[in-house]
Amino acid sequence: MYIRATGNISPQHTYGHPLFLPELVEYVDNRLSCIEPDYKGIIDAKQIRRMSRIIRMGVASALECLQEAGIDMPDAIITGTSYGCLEDTGIFLSRMIEYNEELLTPTSFIQSTHNTIGAQIGLLLQCNNYNNVFVHSGFSFESALLDGIMLLREKEASNVLIGAIDEITNISHSILNRMGLYKQNRISNKEIFKNKSKGSIAGEGATFFLLSNESSNTDYAKLIGLRTFYKPQKVEDIKKEILIFLEENTITLKEIDLIIIGKNGDEKLDRVYDCLQSEIFSQNVIINYKNLCGEYPTATAFALWLAVNIIKFGKIPKAIDYNGVSTSKIKNILIYNNYLNKHHSLLLLSECKN
Repeated sequence: MYIRATGNISPQHTYGHPLFLPELVEYVDNRLSCIEPDYKGIIDAKQIRRMSRIIRMGVASALECLQEAGIDMPDAIITGTSYGCLEDTGIFLSRMIEYNEELLTPTSFIQSTHNTIGAQIGLLLQCNNYNNVFVHSGFSFESALLDGIMLLREKEASNVLIGAIDEITNISHSILNRMGLYKQNRISNKEIFKNKSKGSIAGEGATFFLLSNESSNTDYAKLIGLRTFYKPQKVEDIKKEILIFLEENTITLKEIDLIIIGKNGDEKLDRVYDCLQSEIFSQNVIINYKNLCGEYPTATAFALWLAVNIIKFGKIPKAIDYNGVSTSKIKNILIYNNYLNKHHSLLLLSECKN
């Protein structure tokens, strides 16, 4: 599958295809928030007022992706989200308590459903084609990606718009923070991998890709393979899954020019990555990415965006804390991510030989 275009709103300067991450935007907190564009030039002003923050982010990044691809009408729209529209969910639940479950307007409830973003994109484009959403926790984006791949392989579509969207709100951050997912003290995202303690930094993002089954001169990269596995018992099981995945795609670790891993700063969760780095990945160039976007269930989408841009530009951006020197061109990239050590995924990418 060929990745033809991207659109990304994240805690870094990624929207509008600026310079490729020339520097890391620093946050001193346990939460990273997206840097949002001025929506007035993207979405009609009357529609903006009716959209919650996550819908605006999703719509803007999707439209950016389609504009770059030069496609007005995709054959399919597929989104993945774990949390859905949390802002509207919080408003609805708060009003239930405030009004004792009486005289509630249904608007917030209607806009809180997980399919709202994909539906809004379809409405704006007047697209009546295939439109689906996956809510599979840490596999939400991977499931959307797999669905798009199947549509393309079965010739039911020639181009597919695929995206992942998740947000963090004050209410959800407070709840997840009490559950121990995030660090209890303010910390710079530049120091996240040096601070050995429990918890990570909350993140969010809206990332879209235009996938096609035919190559073009403007493709970023080829998506060679995708694999997911759930709750492995030990690190040996993870190593086995990785080696099987590489064997299925007829490539060896020696041929992988770069590995992107999903370390998030949590001392316990990062042990898996540390073991892999010291064992089967010991001879590979490895970079982290969650100091840029934070931790959230669909963060793999940001890793994929990062990977395809590295292949396109042929270099690791300055925002990545990487001191090594790569003498050869980056042609093959492996992404390994896990969410809470339950949802594990592997993606393999290669350069396009036009």
